[in-house]
Amino acid sequence: MAMIQPLVSPAGAPSHAVPVPVVLSAIGRAATRLLAEALEPTGLKPRHIVVLAALRDHPQTQSALGEASGVDPTKLVGLLNDLEEAGLVTRKRDPADRRRHNVAISELGRARLAAVDAATQRVEQRFVAGLDPAQRAYLEALLSHMTANAGLSPCGADALDADG
Repeated sequence: MAMIQPLVSPAGAPSHAVPVPVVLSAIGRAATRLLAEALEPTGLKPRHIVVLAALRDHPQTQSALGEASGVDPTKLVGLLNDLEEAGLVTRKRDPADRRRHNVAISELGRARLAAVDAATQRVEQRFVAGLDPAQRAYLEALLSHMTANAGLSPCGADALDADG
């Protein structure tokens, strides 16, 4: 395997490296572009995927879904409207409490999420090509730490822009 070159100079050496936030910003823009291209055939955007993924294992109340996905409640309503209109989720009033909505992923939503998983896997492979399993695990740990330091939710939904 080829040696991965560090972004920063070793301690004591003059540093002319690009600052980490600039590099992360460039990587983020590239990831957003590649992900949007990969997702185009699915008709979904990353913000939709965050919601569908949160519903993958079990239905949730709309408020629990907002907490689990890290999506602001005011934005969640619009996303659920999109997903419900596309037949990817169902939203029903809770018979025990008519003020609450229960949200579940539909079979069509599960199928679409499988297509999304394949598309996102291809994009991820492009970014981690050349990393061995230990390096990938370390990268994931570093990204998790940086996400927490930035005050983002673990799924990063709060970092998605209006077009994400």
